Amino acid sequence: MPTGMVVMHWDERIGVEVLGSYPEEAEIQEKTLMQVYSQHEFSGEPGMVSLTAGAINLASYYTGPETGVYVILILTAEEDGDAFEEGLVEISRQILQNLDPETLNKLLPSLFQRLSVYPTLNEEQRMAMLYNSDVKRMILNRLREESLLAKSEIAIWLKDQYEEGWVDLESILSSLIKNNIVKTASVQGLSSDIVFLTRDLMTLRIPPLQLVKDPADRHLPQSLVGDYKTEVRNFFKNYEVSERDNIKIIDEVLLDPAVYEAYSLLREAIVTRNDLEKLKKKGVDDVDRVLKILWGNKMIAVFKDSKGTEYYSLTSDFCIKKIYPKYNLDTIREQYRAKSKNPGALTTALDIMKDEYYEMLKAKKEKAKAEEA
Repeated sequence: MPTGMVVMHWDERIGVEVLGSYPEEAEIQEKTLMQVYSQHEFSGEPGMVSLTAGAINLASYYTGPETGVYVILILTAEEDGDAFEEGLVEISRQILQNLDPETLNKLLPSLFQRLSVYPTLNEEQRMAMLYNSDVKRMILNRLREESLLAKSEIAIWLKDQYEEGWVDLESILSSLIKNNIVKTASVQGLSSDIVFLTRDLMTLRIPPLQLVKDPADRHLPQSLVGDYKTEVRNFFKNYEVSERDNIKIIDEVLLDPAVYEAYSLLREAIVTRNDLEKLKKKGVDDVDRVLKILWGNKMIAVFKDSKGTEYYSLTSDFCIKKIYPKYNLDTIREQYRAKSKNPGALTTALDIMKDEYYEMLKAKKEKAKAEEA
């Protein structure tokens, strides 16, 4: 597990300037910081480098010459810096928006915690982190409307959206490609590569079906089953899907390691306070904080039996998954009729959609075979 993080700025007059570190005692020798600077200076472009300094490894992300900030993660000798690259890109944008030393040092503990567990995130959490990025979400929303965009057009559009901000488009697209959300391809007659939407992300609350199906089998006393089902039903009577709600759940539940640990247990069973206290072995040190977050997001309810024992129950689950964007076909058809996109680009989009559809069918068949086995 990483042991620390240092944020460095390069000033042409004074050289190395450390803006913040976590923990406070985390320190990298100046000659090593100069090595980091030299490694990045060789390419001059935003990106990550890994280097070894004595008994430690360093993974450093450079935000580019316009901002001149280096986010350096201190790793153990056994850790691979490449495993943290996508996480470093994600937190770098937040760091650039909070470079005041006092603000930065308050922010670094939570960023370090999130980054430290990045290589161990499951598929659900990785999709959540992707959707939690405002830039990636903006690109996704734009592609939902247009199905394909020139990379150069995305770059100009993002620059207009973030006049005073920083966007590493290559790293962002690399992440979306790696997660099979988009593909890029060149089209004859067009100077810029085209970005095509291959998968969309569906995000919304859903009922905790396995719990509702048989609450008693999931450890809720029979006398409380009716109340629990009514609570779930009442929540979804008034529920409306919203991006703001989705982002709040992702940020506070799916991407908080301690909250996610408790949430994972609550997906499987209806539990008592004693059950939750046992999660301390898994890093849930403050059960009250975790429950407050879940309660604040209207994801749990508490029921009390005749003996005064409290049962904590999940009343709304959350779903984030990749889906095949069938609606793209209507968009492409309309663009062809209106002659609003290059015909070659539209033909390529259809070819990509066809290939993705057959890949999806193949994956479903393989999954079904594996489940039968």
